Amino acid sequence: MRTRVQAALLLFVVIAVAAFAVPLLLFTASDRTQQLVLARSADLDRFASLMDQAASTGDTSAVAAEARRYTQLYGEPLVVTDTRRNPVVQTGGMRAADPDVARLLDAALRNQTAHPTGALRPWSRGSRMFAEPAGTGTRVSGAVVLRASVGTAAEDITRRWAAVVAGAALVAVACTVLARAATGWVVSPLRRLDRAVGQLAAGLPPEQTRAGGPPELRQLAIGFNRMARTVTAALEQQRRLVADTSHQMRNPMAALRLRVDALDTHLPASASRTYTGVTTELDRLETLLDDMLALAAAEHRAGELTVTDGSDAHCDLTAVAAAQHRLWEPVAHRAGARLTLRAAPAQVMAACTDRELAQITDILVDNAIKYAGPGAEISLSCTTEGPLAVLMVTDDGPGLGTEELALATTRFWRSGRQRQDGTAGTGLGLAIAEQLLAGRGGRLELEPARPRGLRARAVVPRAPGDGGAP
Repeated sequence: MRTRVQAALLLFVVIAVAAFAVPLLLFTASDRTQQLVLARSADLDRFASLMDQAASTGDTSAVAAEARRYTQLYGEPLVVTDTRRNPVVQTGGMRAADPDVARLLDAALRNQTAHPTGALRPWSRGSRMFAEPAGTGTRVSGAVVLRASVGTAAEDITRRWAAVVAGAALVAVACTVLARAATGWVVSPLRRLDRAVGQLAAGLPPEQTRAGGPPELRQLAIGFNRMARTVTAALEQQRRLVADTSHQMRNPMAALRLRVDALDTHLPASASRTYTGVTTELDRLETLLDDMLALAAAEHRAGELTVTDGSDAHCDLTAVAAAQHRLWEPVAHRAGARLTLRAAPAQVMAACTDRELAQITDILVDNAIKYAGPGAEISLSCTTEGPLAVLMVTDDGPGLGTEELALATTRFWRSGRQRQDGTAGTGLGLAIAEQLLAGRGGRLELEPARPRGLRARAVVPRAPGDGGAP
């Protein structure tokens, strides 16, 4: 935002400075050109007066001497002629017979004054031609043509333009400094507020936003701090409730487990079915407590990673997949399924920890073994897709419908078919995996496998420095 505001202010400064400097540059060039024209016009008037006197007296020595002295002093050639275009004096190599000079002489003898038009510029070079008739307004006694150099005038214009440009640059720099200070005064509180909002959105306690800037922003910061304290307290109470409840239930759950186990040897055979049902429910409750704690930890960790730098985390996706395959292959075999590993041909570095990736792999493989059913073919593979590392678990089980795929990561959601079959589960595994991946900037993708089954893709950015990673 600060860059955009500064860009707008600087654009206004450039337009304002240009609106002042450009007319000033044009004025200085026009003024210096006018000075040149006035100075040379005065010189022409003097030679025209001398020529008029020479025409009256018949003595042209004075005008000839003055013309030669002028050219010697200023380096600008002159041609002075009588009414019949006979040269009275020619200096500096300029001749009356020259086409440009002849044209000006003809105009002057017709009592027409010729002065150059157009303002000079710093890059102007060469010379300009001036012509003026000698005599009175009704009687022409001769003509004077002067070729004036514009070098000195162009140099003066260059110096004046440099002074104007330097002044404009100083004004622009001063306005830029003021613009940066003003935008910093306005934008810095917004930046602190944005950082605090990000922390609050991640479920972390935001730092107290220091009030600063304009009065409206100070009031906004005070209001946000008040709201942040309320929201943070509510979130912390909710998190503590889940965690404390799960922890507190472990002790009575363990005591209940001990008591139920102690009853096993004292129960008649007719109560074995009831006893088995009780232990099964206890197992489910213990699993549910473990998953709730894992989900709370994953959500908290994901919130931390959204506002902290976790870019140094990395692990070898291929090595983790191989290690988890060795752990789960016997489990799959006992369940009547077949788990195979299709590792990437080269090392794939993922931007997450091996513990997080192992937990995600455990969830996906465990789901595939439980829900694909006996005789299922399950494959564990990893690959790369540009800057992303992908771990896939594919099975050829019954899979999920389109509507079920959209609900699969919802907490405590389980397919109606799974509930009818009595398959163990809490409906929290995929939610945990999704939170772990989201904390690392990744995502969990569920899609149908072909011709049947389910494909779960854990997508996470590749670690910096890995080939293809940004």
